[in-house]
Amino acid sequence: MRVLVISDYRDTRAAKPEAALMLGLKEKGVDLDIITYPDTAYHDDFQHAGITVMDIHPSQKVDWSFIAQLKSLTKERGYQIFYLFNSQAIINGLIAAYSLPVKVILYRGYTGNIHWYDPSAYLKYLNPRVDRVVGIADSIRELLHRQWTFRKHKAVTIRKGHDPAWYQGIPPADLRIFDVPQDAFVIACMANQRKFKGIKYLLQATYELANLENLHLLLIGRDMDEGELKRLIQESPMKDRIHLTGWRDDVLSILASCDAFVLSSIGGEAITKSLIEAMSMGLAPIITDIAGNRDLVIHQKNGLVVPTKDPKAIASAVKELYQSPELTSRFGKASKDHIRENFDSKDTVENTLNMFRDLIQA
Repeated sequence: MRVLVISDYRDTRAAKPEAALMLGLKEKGVDLDIITYPDTAYHDDFQHAGITVMDIHPSQKVDWSFIAQLKSLTKERGYQIFYLFNSQAIINGLIAAYSLPVKVILYRGYTGNIHWYDPSAYLKYLNPRVDRVVGIADSIRELLHRQWTFRKHKAVTIRKGHDPAWYQGIPPADLRIFDVPQDAFVIACMANQRKFKGIKYLLQATYELANLENLHLLLIGRDMDEGELKRLIQESPMKDRIHLTGWRDDVLSILASCDAFVLSSIGGEAITKSLIEAMSMGLAPIITDIAGNRDLVIHQKNGLVVPTKDPKAIASAVKELYQSPELTSRFGKASKDHIRENFDSKDTVENTLNMFRDLIQA
């Protein structure tokens, strides 16, 4: 079984589950090569495991030089499968695959923006040359099934697994560096600001929470103080208890010092990584009822689920946790157990390996 993966491993934290998948596949006997960018964080780990790493990731969406090189490599090394993870990899890989006897698998980590009437969709996920599309949540498979040109058997769900060991022994950060008192009840939200993250609804919820004097909100991520968000923070009656950290490399330590996590997204997401990290660290989650995350939080069992675009519902859920430390602790433990039992990286490896076998035997 000879597989070529084309992906981006430059972001150490974001790429960790995917890198673990590749190392797990290699350990299972898959003959694996990886094309990525130079100076990838996992270069040494891959090579130590016996994976050939080529720092020749395509530089543009249609890179004819790379396509010619990819064809030559495939004929030389006998690849049976291309597993393509990002836009440049997908478009260039599909163009090359039209003249090659390979199976083509595409990765999809986002729910939305695939429409049968959009011509650009046929350059990627609706391209007839595609053999499988791997989505990390059922919401992605369901989205593809709604496209009348798409053959349903091509869409599969394989969750991106995590290793519980990644979250053990993380020392809690001292949140006083962000002016958060030691005895505060801290809710965290971790995201890079985009419209679909719904951060404005979380900030609007703070207008209902000002009377909870020991409550503090920690916003972790980029661009949280721009445009409408800046105005909402400045006008919030608890503005002095809203703390912006910017993007941090020590987010797990920060989460270890928080009590709860809020995900206010209004759509698009599929198994949000920051939510998995927060739950793995034992935080009680509050999430909106978007399709992608529905398997992560079970209402009143390991967290609270509220409607989208509803600041009052978010505020009510925060109050429920704030007023019941026992409930917050119980949800945090149940969330940690839920991730360990249902999002294990070993399962990701096995499910991916079975997909490879099915494709090659077809």
